[in-house]
Amino acid sequence: MSGLTKKTLMPKVTETTLEINLASLKHNFEYLKSKLKEDTLFLAVVKAFAYGSEANAIAHCLQKMKVDYFAVAYIREGIALRKAGITTPILVLHPQEKNLNLAIEHCLEPSLYSLKILQEFQRIAMLHQQKNYPVHIKFNTGLNRLGFEPQELDLVVDQLSRTSVLKVRSVFSHLAASEDLEEKAFTLAQVELYKSLSSSFAEKINYPFIKHLCNTSGVINYPEAHFNMVRCGIGLYGYGNTNTEAQNFKPVATLKSVISQIHFVSKGKSVGYNRGFISPHDTKIATIPIGHADGIGRHFGHGAGVVSIENKKAVIVGNVCMDMVMVDVTDIECVEGDEVVFFGCEFSAEASAAAANTISYELITAISQRVKRVIV
Repeated sequence: MSGLTKKTLMPKVTETTLEINLASLKHNFEYLKSKLKEDTLFLAVVKAFAYGSEANAIAHCLQKMKVDYFAVAYIREGIALRKAGITTPILVLHPQEKNLNLAIEHCLEPSLYSLKILQEFQRIAMLHQQKNYPVHIKFNTGLNRLGFEPQELDLVVDQLSRTSVLKVRSVFSHLAASEDLEEKAFTLAQVELYKSLSSSFAEKINYPFIKHLCNTSGVINYPEAHFNMVRCGIGLYGYGNTNTEAQNFKPVATLKSVISQIHFVSKGKSVGYNRGFISPHDTKIATIPIGHADGIGRHFGHGAGVVSIENKKAVIVGNVCMDMVMVDVTDIECVEGDEVVFFGCEFSAEASAAAANTISYELITAISQRVKRVIV
């Protein structure tokens, strides 16, 4: 948690800041838990710096709340959590062959999704003289991204049965469209295929393991598919994939900045690189110290992106610069030093992202590590 600031109040910021509200995290965790049976395990996804926030602070908070598992994308993300004092089991969703030794050194549990990665991890575990090292077997049921194909089930069981160095901790898959009820038939087909695969695997492996399939939208839309454990990412951070469900979540992260300077631009004058904005009339322009190096991509320029100043919306004009954006504040009473909100509780990242034809995931995970983090 190096470089973080903690505070209990929320005074106006004086520089570009990502505020991380742990009370909102707790609310979201408890809301998702309320959807589950009492004995259903909860896996919290904290990959990509905990969806762009601050992984160590988020993980420590969730560990105190007795989350059962964490998941990261890559082994080095898991190592960072271990070094920060996280002792809860960590599933690595996309381990790379190069780092498999490090997984064992740091007690990380890999997802094994192909025969190549299974055989290589089995070899490394033998070299480390492991016995019953926990691993997770992933099947592809329709996302077509990672995972053993259904017809490879016997091959997986045969490979695992050759030694006792590995023990399957879970068998899982990933839903492709659980948030889209128009794709319900597709999702239900995935659920049925997973049921069949996991049951067949249990019969052949002959010992119990965790079964998990549902992400946040799966938790909400498919209670019949919760199995032994669920994996929640975006919901923990305050977004529920639908406008209705969004009301039940509280965004954890709020991105704020300040007005550095105000310019009065007369009609016909240009603003920014490549004269990206030509003023149609006398215009008041505010410059804000955040740009595409901070995660506000160029696709937010030219009126697509919107910020909030004094509870009023101001559009981003011209091209987004590396370190700055300019916004039209002609109709807003504001001065240099006033606070600017890019997204948060009152101004959703979903709405902001949608305006620029992207999704909340992309916006919140893109926030650069150079942006100051403050734990609220």
